[in-house]
Amino acid sequence: MSSKAPVSTNPDESGPAILGMTSEAFVEASATLGIPKVDALSAYRAFYRQGSITNDWFALEEMPMGRREIEGETIKFTLGLGAGPERRHETESVLIPMQGRSGRRTRTLCVSSQIGCAMGCKFCETAQMGLVRNLSSAQIVAQWFAARHVLGEEVNNIVFMGMGEPMDNIEEVIGAIRVLTDHNGPSIASSRITISTVGRIDGIRRLSKLVAEDGFHRLNLAISVNAPDDGIRNALMPINRAMNMDALREALQAFPLHGGSALLIEYVLIPGVNDSLEHCDRLCEWLEPLRCSLNVIPYNPRRDSPWPAPDEVSVDTFIRRATARGQFTKRRGTKGRDVMAACGQLGNPEIRRKRRPGRDRAS
Repeated sequence: MSSKAPVSTNPDESGPAILGMTSEAFVEASATLGIPKVDALSAYRAFYRQGSITNDWFALEEMPMGRREIEGETIKFTLGLGAGPERRHETESVLIPMQGRSGRRTRTLCVSSQIGCAMGCKFCETAQMGLVRNLSSAQIVAQWFAARHVLGEEVNNIVFMGMGEPMDNIEEVIGAIRVLTDHNGPSIASSRITISTVGRIDGIRRLSKLVAEDGFHRLNLAISVNAPDDGIRNALMPINRAMNMDALREALQAFPLHGGSALLIEYVLIPGVNDSLEHCDRLCEWLEPLRCSLNVIPYNPRRDSPWPAPDEVSVDTFIRRATARGQFTKRRGTKGRDVMAACGQLGNPEIRRKRRPGRDRAS
């Protein structure tokens, strides 16, 4: 199997950019080149379903597969971007083994929406890079293509929980979601896609409009809360100083939930910071008006972290307390910590070291 994953180039140069387009847009663009609808649709389906390139009219370039790091069944992989000076930039993605409700083994793909991140969360490795650049919808979809057709893995679920803040690049994220859910393409059900945010209220409102559209009602929203009050959250997450917890909860209460959907509240448990029983009680009070599940994530230390990972007793005690208060609570399993692939650990330290002030900002 090829060690390279394609990504679309500028469609004005050499035809429609297949990775960044829905099948409808691809058919329309191909028609301007005189390509019949049946041929364009056939090429689109073959590309996404078999990884086949059956023509020479659509635009592609190579994104070289970079580092692959494996811990058990967890695979972290990178894709190189651009040419010249940009070639040192890379996406990071993680394939995570999961156990389905039926006991069937499934794969969740954690994708990046940016290289680096501007949000500055103190516990996160990616935040230490700062924001290098946004990814295009094509470059986001390329991560799925690489997992499915280069690594040969079935992808059952997609979570926007890799590098970057999805709401900081929301239009490209939405463009990628439209391609990933396309019935002629990857055909991933919207209920199997989760978008995570630190609490960008403008992005939550924009995503609400997408969720209101037919075919997207069951998209999942995850919110990284990580604190029971503004004081702790201000210290951990600079975004809270501009968009505090009251404003965030108001935006979450307005988010449309269809059927049995619920918000996913993420809570990174950090020893001595937010892990006491009092913290748990205040968090549950804040969550009371929301239809949500609480996902407790034991802290995965970043490089040069000021905090260790929590011990099992404190994690279990916190979860039991939340459950006793009537809050549906789950623990996220820790996978990939040893290869820096676990939650909050993505980020290339070489890029961080080589960056210069004023260079490589978001595209």
